[in-house]
Amino acid sequence: MNRLDPPRRLLATALAGLAGYVDAVGFLSADRYFVSFMSGNTTRLGTELIADTPRAAIPASLILGFVLGVALGHIVAEHAGRWRKPAVLGLVTLLLAIGTLVAVTGHEPAMMAALVLAMGALNTALRQGETPVALTYLTGALVRIGQGLGGIITGRREEGLGAFIGLWLALTCGAALGATLFLAFGPASLLLAVACGIATTFAGYRIARATA
Repeated sequence: MNRLDPPRRLLATALAGLAGYVDAVGFLSADRYFVSFMSGNTTRLGTELIADTPRAAIPASLILGFVLGVALGHIVAEHAGRWRKPAVLGLVTLLLAIGTLVAVTGHEPAMMAALVLAMGALNTALRQGETPVALTYLTGALVRIGQGLGGIITGRREEGLGAFIGLWLALTCGAALGATLFLAFGPASLLLAVACGIATTFAGYRIARATA
């Protein structure tokens, strides 16, 4: 985050909010499984292998879908070159639209498949050098926040602390909004995620065009 310029940093924050929103909808739709937080699904996989073995297939499938989404996003990004941001975010938006369509028609497994692919692909939209910027899991951001607070106490200034706090807050607020709208409108709440996907795709296009 520290090496991103302001437009890319703002885009990263918006995408973290989108990830939180989609994850909350998936979490409430499918018995507390995640579509973007694979650490949580990995914990459930390990637990259910022991406590309820047949159900372990659910988190295992979600983890596999996330990895495949990352791979798909990477392929699109590599072929798009300097237009990677709008290309990947266009893919994410398409997958969110598919997820919304199947959700409102009552096909929950297909919805979860589309959403987990979208969240995997989302993590390939931004990168620092050759390293993708993690947007759907923020343990690293919390570590940086903790380091920053420790630095303040010990008299050492930490750069970019505000950016990591903003990233965490965006995901948290996105999840809260997703939960609120899902409880009010059910699967139709994903329409807002699609609209946000369109907006971030346009923002990614503007950044890519300015760079070009």
